[in-house]
Amino acid sequence: MKAANLALRFACEVAAVVALVWWGWIWLGILLGAALIAVWGAWIGPKSNRRLPDPFRFVLELVIFGLATAAFVALGQPVLAAVFAVCAVVTAALVRIWPEPIN
Repeated sequence: MKAANLALRFACEVAAVVALVWWGWIWLGILLGAALIAVWGAWIGPKSNRRLPDPFRFVLELVIFGLATAAFVALGQPVLAAVFAVCAVVTAALVRIWPEPIN
């Protein structure tokens, strides 16, 4: 179950980048996607040297996933937005129960 949650979490991270790049289209999208990857890698990723402690990390994750959900809605994809939002929130909560490996 833990491995499935980590796989779903990774899928949500990738989907968040896709949502912002798709919404922003070419240059703005690439900049938004790169910013999201940089923020995630710097403050949320399990191997980050500057990883935020909870609850700050949890709030930042929810903000990122909320922006991605809003991007899907703005793209006219409300069903995709709803499915993504549920998956993202569930995996963000479960990763606190089953922590990510920090090797």
